[in-house]
Amino acid sequence: VTFRKGKTPRRPGPKKGSNVEKDPVGVYCRIRPLGTEDQECCVEMISNSTIQLHAPDGLKANRNGEFKEMQYSFKKVFGINTTQMELFEDIGRPLVEDLIHSKNGLLFTYGVTGSGKTYTMTGSPGEGGLLPRSLDLLFNSIGPFQAKRFVFKPDDKNGMEIQSQVDALLERQKRDSQQSVPRTPSSRLKADPEFADMISPEEACKCDNVDDDCCYSVFVSYIEIYNNYIYDLLEDAPFDPIRPKWLGGGTPVRNNEFIPPQSKLLREDQNHNMYVAGCMEVEVKSTEEAFEVFWKGQKKRRIANTQLNRESSRSHSVFTVKLAQAPLDADGDHILQDKNQVTVSQLCLVDLAGSERTSRTRAEGSRLREAGNINQSLMTLRTCIEVLRENQMYGTNKMVPYRDSKVTHLFKNYFDGEGKVRMIVCVNPKADDYEESSLVMRFAEMAQEVEVARPVDRPICALAAGRRHRNQAFRDELCYLKASFLLPPIPRCELVDPADDQTLPNLIEVLERRHHIRQMITEQSKLQQFDSQIGTRETFIQNQQSKISEKDKVILNQRSEIDRLEKKSKTLEYKIDILQKTTDMYEQDKRSLQLELETREQRLQKELSERRRMEQRMQGMVTDTKLKWEKECGSVFQPWAPPVRPTHRRSHSCGGEKWVDHKPSTNLDLDTVMQPILPNAIKVSTPNEKALSKCHKYVLRHQELASDGEIETKLIKGDVFKTRGGGQAVQFTDIETLKQENPTAPRYSILRNEESCFTLSVLVLVQCVFCWCCHLPTLPKEPKLVQ
Repeated sequence: VTFRKGKTPRRPGPKKGSNVEKDPVGVYCRIRPLGTEDQECCVEMISNSTIQLHAPDGLKANRNGEFKEMQYSFKKVFGINTTQMELFEDIGRPLVEDLIHSKNGLLFTYGVTGSGKTYTMTGSPGEGGLLPRSLDLLFNSIGPFQAKRFVFKPDDKNGMEIQSQVDALLERQKRDSQQSVPRTPSSRLKADPEFADMISPEEACKCDNVDDDCCYSVFVSYIEIYNNYIYDLLEDAPFDPIRPKWLGGGTPVRNNEFIPPQSKLLREDQNHNMYVAGCMEVEVKSTEEAFEVFWKGQKKRRIANTQLNRESSRSHSVFTVKLAQAPLDADGDHILQDKNQVTVSQLCLVDLAGSERTSRTRAEGSRLREAGNINQSLMTLRTCIEVLRENQMYGTNKMVPYRDSKVTHLFKNYFDGEGKVRMIVCVNPKADDYEESSLVMRFAEMAQEVEVARPVDRPICALAAGRRHRNQAFRDELCYLKASFLLPPIPRCELVDPADDQTLPNLIEVLERRHHIRQMITEQSKLQQFDSQIGTRETFIQNQQSKISEKDKVILNQRSEIDRLEKKSKTLEYKIDILQKTTDMYEQDKRSLQLELETREQRLQKELSERRRMEQRMQGMVTDTKLKWEKECGSVFQPWAPPVRPTHRRSHSCGGEKWVDHKPSTNLDLDTVMQPILPNAIKVSTPNEKALSKCHKYVLRHQELASDGEIETKLIKGDVFKTRGGGQAVQFTDIETLKQENPTAPRYSILRNEESCFTLSVLVLVQCVFCWCCHLPTLPKEPKLVQ
C-alpha cells in the first residue's frame, strides 16, 4: 500500500516579510451515502481528518499490477451519517458570527457532478442546508435590532448610504402606493411550504454576542455564472436571457439574427473589491422573506438531466448576503447620519457546478458546450490556487490569472484581500468516480496550503456602550413615574347621604387636576419631542454647514487649480506657436532638400543610363575583338608543351633583340608623325612557327575605334619562349598605345578610366586567345603589365 502525505513538504524559499496575519484556507470533506448497497465503494474514512481512496477492481494503478491506495488529509471529514445541523455548526456558524462582526466570508462547495454539492448548500424540506440555516441564524440574532426599510440604501458602486427617517418613510409610502411594481413578499404572508419546513423550531439558534447599540439591515442578491456569463436571477427581464432561441448548431437567433448573451459586468469599487454592476439587491427583514427571494431565483437557475445526475447544475450560483450596520446616536434613539460610520460585510455562498467527463455523460450540443465551460472555469480556479500557493511558498511573484474566468475574477478580493475562505469538498464514494475524485482530492489538499489575510476587527464607536438598553430603561421608568406619582389618586366616591355635598365636588376637583396634569405631561412630551427634533435639525444643519465648508474648500482648490491650468495653457500655447514656426522652417528646408534630392536623382539616373550604354558598347567591342583575334591567330601551331628557358641567349650588344612584327592585313596606314620602328624585325601578317623560332620578342599591332571616333593603335608586346615539345610560346608583358586626338574635343575622365579598364581587359583577352591558339593550358603566372 502506498501512502500519500497530507501535505507536500515546503522547500525553503524567500518569503516576503509582512505584518499581516494570515490563516490557511479551511478545506472540509463530506462523503455522501451510496445510492444502493450493492455499489462498489472506493472511499474510506480513516479518521475525522483523513480519508483513503481504494482503486476499483478493474483499475490497476502501477506496473506491478497492485492496487494503489491514496490518503488525503483535511481540516475535518464528515461521514455519511453527518447531519446538516452538525455540518452547519462546524462550518456555517463561525462565518455568520464573523458576518455580524463586520467580517467577510466565502463558502463554496466543490466536487464531481452528483456528489451532493447542491444538497449540502440548499438542503431539502426538513433537512435545510447551509444557506437557509445561515439566514435563520442571522435573523434570529439581529431581529430586534433591525432598522426600518429604506433607512439603508445601496448605491451603484458597491457602497451603502443612510437616509433620514423622513426619506425612508417617503420611500416606503412610494413602494406601497405602486402596486404594479413587483416587490418582495412581506414576512406576514405565508411562505412557500417547501422552504417553510426546512428548519424545525427545535433547531433554531442565535448568536449571543450581538452589538445592541447598532442597527442592522440585510440585503441579498442571487446570480449565476452560465457559460462564463453572469446573469441576475432576481431581475425581472422581459425575455429569458439564459434561454434564447437556439439553432441546431448552438447559435442563438432571434428573427434570424444573432443575439449575444445578456450578461452583467464585473466592476471594482474604491476598496478594490469586485462586484457585479447593476445586480439587484433586495432588502429582507425575516428568514421567510429571504427564502422567498432565494426560491424566486432558484426557479430560474439552469439545471438539466444528464447520464450521471438527474438534476445536474449547469451553472455556478452565488447567493450573497450583505449586512449593513451603523451605530446609534448618544441618546440611543436614531442612527448616526454619518456614511463613514456604516460598516458593510458580506457572506458569499457559492454552489459550483460539478466537473464531468463528456465520455461518461455523453453530452451533445448545448450540454457539451455547458460542460466545456464548467470544466474550463474549474481548471482556471485550480490554476489560480496553484499560482497563489507557489507565490506564497517560494516567494515568487507570478501573475495570478483571475481574469481568465468570471468565477475567479469575482472572488479575487477574497484571496488577495482579507476574509475567511472555506471550501467543502463533496465526494461520491462509488467506484465509477474514482479517477475524478482523486483529482478533486489533490486539488483540495493543495488549496489548504494557500493563506488568506485574517480579517481585522472594525474600530469601536466612541460613544458609550449600552445606549439602547439605558434609553429603553429610562423610558420605562419615566412611564412608571408618570403613572404612579404625578397623577393624584381618585378619592372614594360612594354616596351614602343624599345631602352629601362634598364627595362630588372633591371628585370633580381631583379629575380636573388629573386632566390638567395629563395636559402638562402631553405638552412636556411634545416639547421634548420638539427639542429632540430641534437637536436633530441642529445636527443636520451642522453637518450641512460642515459639508458647505468642505465644498467651499473644494471650490477654492478648484479655482486655484483652474488658475494654474490657465497659466499652463498659456505657456503651452506659447510653446505651440514656437513649435509651429519651427515646424514651418523645417517644412521649408524639407521641401528644398527634397527638390535637391530629386535633381541629384535625375542626374544620377542620367549618369547610370550613360554608363549602362557604355558598358553595352564595351561588351560589343570585346566580342568584336575576340572574333578578330580568333581570325588573326588562326595559324596552325604545334601541340603545346611547357616553355624551356634557353641556357644561353645572344647578347644584346651583338646586334640587339629580334622582333616578330605582327601587322594584320586589316590595319590601316596612318599619317602620324610617331610611327613604331623596330630594327631587326621580321614582319608578318599572320604569326607562324618559323618566324617565332628566329626571334626573342613579339609585337602585335592592333587597331581599334576609340570612343571619340579616332583610331588608336596598340602595340601588344611579349617574350617568345621555347616549349618542351619543340614549339614556341609567347608571354605578353607590355602594351603601348598610339592615338591621335583632337585638342578641342571634350575629355571625360570616367570614359578614360573605363578605357584603361578596357585596355587591361583586352590584354588579358588577347593573352587568353593567343594561348588558346597556341594550345597553352593556362596563362603564364604574374604577367608584368605596364601601361
